[in-house]
Amino acid sequence: MSRLYRYRLPPWCRNWLFVIEKSMLPIVIFQALRTIFFPTTFDIFLLGIVLGIFLAFKYKWI
Repeated sequence: MSRLYRYRLPPWCRNWLFVIEKSMLPIVIFQALRTIFFPTTFDIFLLGIVLGIFLAFKYKWI
């Protein structure tokens, strides 16, 4: 259902979703490296959020 909803959005919004979807992998990698080298509670929390958004795009939940 969400896949069909994506195509009902205005073109500018679809473009933003495409840009965010393509930029999530480098952000996840950067945040994972940052969490490994400088682990803080905030970094672990942020990694969980970013990873959740990445998985949502990967499995077409958004």
